[in-house]
Amino acid sequence: MTEFVKVASTDDIPKGGMKGFGMNGKKFLVANVGGKFYAMESTCTHAKGPLANGTLSGKEVTCPWHGSKFDVTTGKVTGAPARKDELTYEVKVQGKDLLVKL
Repeated sequence: MTEFVKVASTDDIPKGGMKGFGMNGKKFLVANVGGKFYAMESTCTHAKGPLANGTLSGKEVTCPWHGSKFDVTTGKVTGAPARKDELTYEVKVQGKDLLVKL
């Protein structure tokens, strides 16, 4: 069963920033792209690198281990060596609460 869970406040993730979370057995990150929030798995599909420790440029996150790139808005691979897309999660904002559907 999937449900929305509160993970943070909108103030915790500034525009152009991202933050990693571990909850309900999942590791994911939430990114703020131009004031809109997106969530996706934070374990790289290439070699299990920690995407939340990578860099966010625009809507693209780069894995710190081997440089794989993913679009945080869609989870799609945008740069090798990864070939498999990341799973994304629905995000909802209620007041200042960030909720992610896990």
